[in-house]
Amino acid sequence: MKKRILSLALTAGMMLGLLSGCGGGGDSKTDGEVAGEEGKVVNIYVWNQEFQKKFNAYYPEVEKTSNDLSVTYLKDGTEVHWTINPNQDGVYQQKLDEALANQGSAAADDKIDIFLAEADYVMKYTDPEVGAVATMSSLGISKEDVPNQYEYTLQAVTGSDGEIRGLSYQATPGMFVYRRSIAKAVLGTDDPDTVYQAVSDWDKFDETAYKMKDAGYYMVSGRADTYRVFSNNVSAPWVDGNKVKVDPNLMKWVEQSKRYTDEGLNHKVGGQWIDEWNKDMSADAKVFGFFLPAWGLGVCIEPNVAGSSAAEDWAACASPQPFYWGGTWLLAAEGSDNPEHVKDILLKMTSDTEILKKMAKEDNDMTNDQPLMEELAKSPDFASKILGGQNHLAVLTEVAANIDLSNISPYDQGCTEEFQNVFGDYFNGKIDLEKAKANFETAIVERYPELSGGVEWP
Repeated sequence: MKKRILSLALTAGMMLGLLSGCGGGGDSKTDGEVAGEEGKVVNIYVWNQEFQKKFNAYYPEVEKTSNDLSVTYLKDGTEVHWTINPNQDGVYQQKLDEALANQGSAAADDKIDIFLAEADYVMKYTDPEVGAVATMSSLGISKEDVPNQYEYTLQAVTGSDGEIRGLSYQATPGMFVYRRSIAKAVLGTDDPDTVYQAVSDWDKFDETAYKMKDAGYYMVSGRADTYRVFSNNVSAPWVDGNKVKVDPNLMKWVEQSKRYTDEGLNHKVGGQWIDEWNKDMSADAKVFGFFLPAWGLGVCIEPNVAGSSAAEDWAACASPQPFYWGGTWLLAAEGSDNPEHVKDILLKMTSDTEILKKMAKEDNDMTNDQPLMEELAKSPDFASKILGGQNHLAVLTEVAANIDLSNISPYDQGCTEEFQNVFGDYFNGKIDLEKAKANFETAIVERYPELSGGVEWP
């Protein structure tokens, strides 16, 4: 498994650690047992500042930060050093793999202590054969220490040996977040229950999209906005052995995206996290809605509407199909010289009820405490300002309880990026469907040479 999934550099580095007994899977710690004196530097690898901001705001041991935020100083004198590399195009994983490859021989203050991973590739690192991540039991953390976490967040990082190798502070079920003013103009109401009836399945979603077009609006920003709803409802993982299998539901996304692009039902924005996408959330934008999890309210919408007439011009309802997007897991790097700090950070940031409540209330996030989320979902005092006072947790809690990650694979990020990139040319009329398929077959083998069994189309 590890030779197929991890880079040669990471594999070689971990094998070196195994042979030398200093890092990698050769660590001899047993349950609850930790190495001697803690180091002076905790190194955390992330792909953006989202978790860094939460850590600095909510971790109780924080004393201050450096002016450039690259270092967080703890009350006991320990320094937390942040290494940030972008997630797009696999850059974050590449830099992380290079650092993990040197983990066994790195100086104590240079060793990775914690790194973050998303659902699209978390299995790459938690595979027991890889030995890149410490088990929670080796840190003295058991399932009984995190009794309130959503079961799927633990299943996602539980290896074939039954060991849990990570904890998450988030639950990431999705919803359809829409502009109240546009809903009133086109549908006659912004009431979430009524708007849901207009998007409750893909046929109704299409009918509403044509109404939006007739009124001068776009249903969604671009093809990427609907992708996760389709890809989360596939019947099997992307990869079977050394073969890539394209699920029929992904081809439904291709059909819909081509039609929406050709007929002007979307704004033809070529992706997410780009300027055009951000502008489609602004006050003068003509886009009706976005498929987002709770974190999207604070991370995506809020920065683009702050101080404008659109700051509270949003509401949320369930989507045509249940879906999730993302999720951030904290993984303890094998070979860390700071196991006690790592243990405390993981437990406080993912299972401390008061911290998770603050995150939910102050960041519009949905945190990884099922009883707390279900309590807040029923609370008349919990409301999102962005959503005009609506309680979005009431929309999300049922979806969260039924998230199924059984079809994720270590290749999901790469397959998703290549699939969307290649078919973008088809949607825009640059190539035909057969050429798009051929280009995907070429792109996926270039990215993952070990997937030599070809691509199976439905």
